[in-house]
Amino acid sequence: MRNILNNGIPISISLNEILEPENFQQKKPYNKKRLFTISALAALVAICISFVAKLLVYLIDLFTNISFYGSFSIEPSSPANNTYGLFVIIIPAIGGLIVGLMAFYGSKAIRGHGIPEAMEQILTNQSKIKPSIIYLKPLSAAIAIGTGGPFGAEGPIISTGGALGSTLGQLLKITHNERKILLAAGATAGMSAIFGSPVAAIFLAIELLLFEFSPRSIIPVALACIIGAAGHHLLFKEGVVFPINNIIKSASNLSLGFYSIMGVVIGLLSVLVTKIVYLIEDGFEKLPIHWAWWPAIGGLAVGIVGYFAPRTLGVGYNNIIGILSGTMSIQILLSLCLLKFISWAISLSSGTSGGTLAPLLTIGGATGALLGSIIIYWFPLAGITIPLAALVGMSAMFAGASRAYLTSIIFALETTGQSNALLPLLATCTTAYFTSYFSMENTIMTEKIARRGVKTPHSYEPDVLEKLIVEQILNDNGIIISEESSVKEIREWVNQGQDDQSNYFIVSSNGGEYKGILSSSNLFSNLHSQEDLIGTLIKHKGIYIRLNDTLLTAVETMAKEDVEVLPVVSKENTTIIGVLSYHDIIATYKNGIDEHEKKQPHISLKHNRLKLV
Repeated sequence: MRNILNNGIPISISLNEILEPENFQQKKPYNKKRLFTISALAALVAICISFVAKLLVYLIDLFTNISFYGSFSIEPSSPANNTYGLFVIIIPAIGGLIVGLMAFYGSKAIRGHGIPEAMEQILTNQSKIKPSIIYLKPLSAAIAIGTGGPFGAEGPIISTGGALGSTLGQLLKITHNERKILLAAGATAGMSAIFGSPVAAIFLAIELLLFEFSPRSIIPVALACIIGAAGHHLLFKEGVVFPINNIIKSASNLSLGFYSIMGVVIGLLSVLVTKIVYLIEDGFEKLPIHWAWWPAIGGLAVGIVGYFAPRTLGVGYNNIIGILSGTMSIQILLSLCLLKFISWAISLSSGTSGGTLAPLLTIGGATGALLGSIIIYWFPLAGITIPLAALVGMSAMFAGASRAYLTSIIFALETTGQSNALLPLLATCTTAYFTSYFSMENTIMTEKIARRGVKTPHSYEPDVLEKLIVEQILNDNGIIISEESSVKEIREWVNQGQDDQSNYFIVSSNGGEYKGILSSSNLFSNLHSQEDLIGTLIKHKGIYIRLNDTLLTAVETMAKEDVEVLPVVSKENTTIIGVLSYHDIIATYKNGIDEHEKKQPHISLKHNRLKLV
């Protein structure tokens, strides 16, 4: 650091003199009072969405009873037991037509299964979702599912909860990030309310919605998920959603090997499922009719499949319970595996309102049970059981298709209560995730928005700039100028070639009190008189960082204040001890990238032979 003379007299300041802290503005950590506020709002959203989840289930049952049994009732029922015969083909088509008209006259955003749409709003629209989705999405989904659509209630309630959180965030004066947190809290609270799986819902938020892991986001989301789970036990039923009658025993090492192989097969199948879904969607895009008619065509396909395989109609949570029981015949398993997929893929691709989780669980569970049956037939000593094979199959299918790895594992444990399944789930989901990752770039959740040019984060590693602190790259290439110096003096000094700095630190002449930063462009501006004092030119006042601040804090401060350099002050007495420029940060960031890309050994195997004396 160098001091510029004032009228030939050195400024009475050294780099060890104290600068009063009240003269500075420092970047503050996230306000913990705001965390309480956002957590309270998340809790409010969770309470509301728990009741909406119950209402959605009532609506699905109501439309199911009206459509297939002509009864105005909210009692649980399945379309599989209808007696319509060939006429059943028309019912889902009518439901699809209604959904298409709702999307056309209401909001196009109700189309699809919810999570990709929420992701897109988070990444591109500051987490702003139209308030009309709060009532249009559950109503349209209830009509689609109630008329035989092969979907679950989880997708619509995730979308509805996200819309509720987003709408509340738009009504209040909060930041974009806080609105994102409320969106994620509402979405995952809805999932927790349907399945009673709060931990899996938290991981879903991390892996698919928040794209971060920090106290300011996890605490409100976790609170919302807990309240959602409490709502499930209050409004639905006690116990797990997918009970397995017999306790699953711990898997042997041999069986773990077979489950791992199953994961590879199901991982490949999840890739195939994803590609076929979007291939069918591309086919709908080429149809010479308006998109509002597509759900009716998809519904017609659902009805045709449902005529031959009634079990494929509707939510099908009972199918999942039946698959996990290990008592279903091979014929039924094949029907659920193949025909359920055909019905779901065509209907989802048509743009109707529905979800992906329940169909993927059904298809994956049936596939796992089939693979388990094959292994048991050829390798009876492998230790494979059908219930566990079905459980790891449904979890691996979701892990491969969505790449929500931790969510898939925890969800299977929470919804069945089978803790002994943890190792097989880890083995199967890991290999399925691995296979999916190397086989396709996007997932069933991200392919749609990726086609629109939206890139989703795929890693949650610490930022290079967040790992390093200012002290590690500090330099002393700074210039201190007295505020009493004239513009003429400093211009002449600079023109003599004494310095090529673009920014200078201004201090008082009596004690060296730090005043602010002056840019060279401002110094040479025609707006200033030669006789003006340097102190009158300062625009950036009281900006600084400390030695223990992260480089991320420095970058944020530079961006906020629109400066290229920052003075660095000591922790003990806030004296200027150096300078940090954006050039230093860029160089450090490049070195951080090299950690991932530059390959070199650090221990050489080549060495000289030791000589004994």
